[in-house]
Amino acid sequence: MSTPTRTPGVAEHAERLWDAVTTGDEYAAGDVVVQALGAGADPESLLLDVIGAVQRKVGQEWAANRLTVAQEHAATAINDRVIATFGYVLKRPEPHLGRITVACVDGEWHAMPARLLAEVLRLRGFRVDYLGAQVPAPHLVAHLHRTGPDAVALSGSIATRLPTAHATITACQAAATPVIAGGAAFGPDGRYARLLGAEAWAPDARSAADRLTEPLPRPHAGHQPLDDLPHLADQEYTLVSRSAARLVKAVLAGLEERVPAMRAYTDLQRQHTAEDLAHIVEFLATALYVGDEELFSGFLSWTAGILTARGVPAASLVPALELLEAELRDFPRATGLLRAARTHVAGPAAGSAVSA
Repeated sequence: MSTPTRTPGVAEHAERLWDAVTTGDEYAAGDVVVQALGAGADPESLLLDVIGAVQRKVGQEWAANRLTVAQEHAATAINDRVIATFGYVLKRPEPHLGRITVACVDGEWHAMPARLLAEVLRLRGFRVDYLGAQVPAPHLVAHLHRTGPDAVALSGSIATRLPTAHATITACQAAATPVIAGGAAFGPDGRYARLLGAEAWAPDARSAADRLTEPLPRPHAGHQPLDDLPHLADQEYTLVSRSAARLVKAVLAGLEERVPAMRAYTDLQRQHTAEDLAHIVEFLATALYVGDEELFSGFLSWTAGILTARGVPAASLVPALELLEAELRDFPRATGLLRAARTHVAGPAAGSAVSA
C-alpha cells in the first residue's frame, strides 16, 4: 500500500477552506484549490487531506451541535463544487488503467466519499464512471452490462442501507462484476463488506485506489458466508421491517403515557420524535439482518452523543427501548439486542434496574 503524500501547507489550506465553507464563501473556497494547485500542491492530497478532512470536520461539528443543518448542507455543497474545480484547472492523465464504476447504495445520499474516490481514481489513470448518490440496483446492473467495467466501487455511509447493499452486491456479481465496498456503513474494519460477500473492502479512497491497481477476484458461485446470515433462519428481520410504522406509533403512544410532558408537544416536536423512533427501529432491523449487537449499540451511543450535545439526557432513550422491547416480546433476538442496548445506554446499574 502506498504511503500518503503530504503536501507542504496542507494544514494551512485546510484552515482556509474551513473558513470559506463555514462562512458560505464559495469563491474563496475555489480560490484555495486554484492557488494551491498553481503553487504545485499534490492534487490527491488536496482532495483527501484538505477537502476530505474539512468535510469530515463539517460532520463532526454538526454532531457536536456547533453547526446547523443548513450550515452543514451549505458547506457540503461548496465542497462538492470545489471538487469540480479540478476539472477546469488540472490536466488529468489519459486513462491507462482499468474502468471502474463508482456508485452509492440505493437510498444513500452521502455522495462525497464516492465523489472523492472517483476523482482520485481519475488522477491515478483509471477510466471512471461516477454514478453519484442512491443508485438503484437495476439501473446499476444495466450500466454494467452496457459498459463492462473491471469493478464496481460501492459506497455506503448509513448502516441501515446494508440489506440494500447486499442485494446490490449480489446483483453486480450476477453480472460478473466484482465489488469493492467502502464507507462507514460497512464497519470500521469492513466486517459487513465481508459478510455480504464483496470481493474487497477499503477503509479510505487511497487504499481503494491502491487495491484496484490489481484485478479483483471474479465472482464465483457456491456457498458464501452471507448464506449463513441469521435473518435467513428466522423471520425477525422481515417482521420488524414490515411492522416499523406500527412499532413507531405504539412506542410514541406509550411514551406519551409515561412522559406526560410529551402530551404538550407541538406537531413538529411529535414529528421529530417519531423520526427518531423510526431510526431506532431501522437500526434494530439492520442489526437483526447482519446479526451484530455492536451495530445497534453503536448507533445508540452515537444518538446519545447527539442528544447530549443538544441538552437532552441520553437516559431519555431508555423508556423508548423498554417500550419497543415490550412490543417485540415474542422476538428473542430483537429483545436481546434491545436489552443489551438499554444496558449500554443507561449504564450497568441502570440496565439491571430496568431489567428487574
